[in-house]
Amino acid sequence: MFYVIYSEDVENSLSLRLSVRDKHIGRLKDLQAQGKLLLAGPCPAIDSEDPGEAGFTGSLIVAEFASLTAAQAWADADPYISAGVYKKVTVKPYKKVLPA
Repeated sequence: MFYVIYSEDVENSLSLRLSVRDKHIGRLKDLQAQGKLLLAGPCPAIDSEDPGEAGFTGSLIVAEFASLTAAQAWADADPYISAGVYKKVTVKPYKKVLPA
């Protein structure tokens, strides 16, 4: 089943994000290589694909896991958590309907 992992950043998180971004992206690439990643990306703090110094307000990941417990455990191990990037992470089951 798919799960949504929606994470909200602390204020001024850009430098924290950059400090562990490679590790964060590496985990996502592992999910992609396993065929389990539906989509992933950050939420820019301003209406721009490249927000520059404005940074980001959070992230959205939709990926397949064996259970809600497994999805939560994966989310809890994110390098952005240990670096203090996220102030809140929500993990919920997700049912993909479209595109079919």
